[in-house]
Amino acid sequence: MPPRRDQDYTWHDLRHEALSRLAERGDLSTLELAAISGHKTLQMLKRYTHLHAEDLARKLG
Repeated sequence: MPPRRDQDYTWHDLRHEALSRLAERGDLSTLELAAISGHKTLQMLKRYTHLHAEDLARKLG
């Protein structure tokens, strides 16, 4: 799949990227991310945030 051009991005693409970046920082809880994004269910929020296994492993020590 070719990379998207700047004008091809949608609101949902930008929200997905922003939420993923905020989740990667690790300083916001899931409920805080949901409040920021406006998602009513955690299931829907999960579609937008993608956590990396390495980051979770680091948090667990």
